[in-house]
Amino acid sequence: MAVNGTTGIGPVEPGEGTHGRDLPEPEATPPPHPGRRRATLALAVTAALLAAGGYLYATRPHDPPPPEVPYPAQTVAFAFLGDRVPPSGAPPRSFSFAVRMSVLEGPPVTVPRIGQPYAGLSLTEKPPVPFRTKAGSPREITITMHVTDCATVPKDAGLPFLDVTLRNTRAIQVQSFILGSRYAQHLSHSLKVACSNDR
Repeated sequence: MAVNGTTGIGPVEPGEGTHGRDLPEPEATPPPHPGRRRATLALAVTAALLAAGGYLYATRPHDPPPPEVPYPAQTVAFAFLGDRVPPSGAPPRSFSFAVRMSVLEGPPVTVPRIGQPYAGLSLTEKPPVPFRTKAGSPREITITMHVTDCATVPKDAGLPFLDVTLRNTRAIQVQSFILGSRYAQHLSHSLKVACSNDR
């Protein structure tokens, strides 16, 4: 109901003895400091670069593993060179011959032992074992055999061989090397000469 020409619609005014609540003015947010903005930007760029680098490292193509060192028996060759004069002081019924050892590839090969299959024979070698040979440097070895029992050596050595222990950085192996027909003929002849008085 209007009183004195006014309406009842309008803002509510505080009554007598009351005060309106003064709300604080909102504070203006200061602009970020230029140095802080640069530091934040640098951190963001660094994080992005690290993430990209980590991704590239994780997805890079891997190099193939290096090839394995071959087994020593796969890299060594022996060849018969011919007869030699037995060393002075060799016992009776001794004979000598030479072989050439070659390492074809890979790391150096050590020879800890040289043997042969016949019970009635013993042998010594020069240089004495153990010795080492590297690729590209063939080594001549003089082997002297001594007949200890003519009854147990063959009259004709068909396919005689040498048992050679070989060692490189990968393995130790015992390999039998057949030295060919010239060695077989030499060995058979030498055994016949050595045991001629016993037969």
